[in-house]
Order: sequence, then structure tokens, then C-alpha cells
Amino acid sequence: MKTHIGITETNRNVVAIKLSEILADENILYIKTKNAHWNIEGPDFYSMHTFFETQFTQLDGIIDSVAERMRSIGHYAPATMSSYLNLTHLTEKKKYNNNSQGFIKELLADHEAIIIKLRENIHPFANKFNDLGTSGFITGLMETHEKMAWFLRAHLSE
Repeated sequence: MKTHIGITETNRNVVAIKLSEILADENILYIKTKNAHWNIEGPDFYSMHTFFETQFTQLDGIIDSVAERMRSIGHYAPATMSSYLNLTHLTEKKKYNNNSQGFIKELLADHEAIIIKLRENIHPFANKFNDLGTSGFITGLMETHEKMAWFLRAHLSE
């Protein structure tokens, strides 16, 4: 059945493409955070293992909400790793060691990249594509990522 929500099909298509990219970024960040949770080493192992678990649990909720936003505007969400790797602007490549400082720097950079991408889309979604709902939705996502980034940044000694 067609979706009639006051947004043209063309605009919904463009928004869905952008949401697919956001969904891909969120999934890659989720996997990288799981990696940190599983592979952390060092004297702060337990506290960081628990911290990363809190973060990937938050990301799991974000992933679900992005996919559901796509469905609510009448589109299917991509759901394969190959599609995420083709859509993401993040990288899987690891730059640091398996210690808390290394993982935190890596994850913080990804959160900040997502924040910038979300911020760049807030006004176009509302003004260009007439989708205030998605604009408000990604504003909330941006705020969540800002808080998660703050928590990561608070652990850095530099």
C-alpha cells in the first residue's frame, strides 16, 4: 500500500537513502563497539568491558529506531553487512591497540563523524524535503551521540 504522509515520494526516497547511510554507520559503530567490549585488554579491563557494553546496548536501540523510521516513511531498511559496508562512511580498519585509550580514540572519532553527518542533514530534511519528523528524529540521534562521545572523551587522558 502506498504511503500518504504529506511528503512526496521523491523526497521520501532521498530521505530513505540518507537514513540507509545512517543505519549503515550505526551498524558499523555497533560492531566496532562490540569488538572493543570483547577484545579490551589492560588493568581497566572490567570497567571498560562494562562501559563498552553500555554503549553497544545504546547503539542497538539506535539501530532499531533508524530502521523503524525508514519503515514509517514507507521504505525498507537494508539489513546485510555487505550493504552496510557499501553505504557507510566509516572504516573497519583499526588504528590502535586493544587497550582502552586505543578503542576510545577510535570509537570517539566515529561518533564525531556521525554527529557531523547528522547535523548536516537536520535542515535539509526539514526545509528541502519537507520531513520535519525525520529532522527531529536525527536531532535526537545527534544529541544521543554527543552524550556518548562525551562519555568516551571523559576517559581520555590527553
